[in-house]
Amino acid sequence: MAFFEGNLRQAIHTFKYKNRPELARVLGKMLSDYLSAHPLPVDAVMAVPLHSAREHARGYNQALLLAQALGAQHHLPVWNDALTRVRATRLQVELDAAERHANVQDAFAADERAAGMRLLVIDDVCTTGATMDACSVALRRRGAKSVWGLALARGR
Repeated sequence: MAFFEGNLRQAIHTFKYKNRPELARVLGKMLSDYLSAHPLPVDAVMAVPLHSAREHARGYNQALLLAQALGAQHHLPVWNDALTRVRATRLQVELDAAERHANVQDAFAADERAAGMRLLVIDDVCTTGATMDACSVALRRRGAKSVWGLALARGR
């Protein structure tokens, strides 16, 4: 979508770490505009889940707020509990590419609703794709027909 730099980087950091969940509306609109320009055949939208301890500390899952904004704009159901993080992981920003993949391997589980569905997973930033890949693996294990990933920004 866009590189994780400049004003977008600042907006995402403010959204994520400075308790500004209301920014989900404008940031979600960016995702919605992208999806309008690049339509995908999806049945439902979901967010990369946070571990419950991290979500409790932050007060919200920023990816879920983005997914909800996009889902509302495209009239798509948002599944907020069909994909779960089953174990806490280190922050990906602290890790290199190989460590990121190992960090999130088997960190997610999907429920039976994934079977036969075309799903879109939303996150705020995608750098190596390790988290999206781990989510996709969990969803495909549960029989998802296809899994797409969409992030607000691409890390370098």
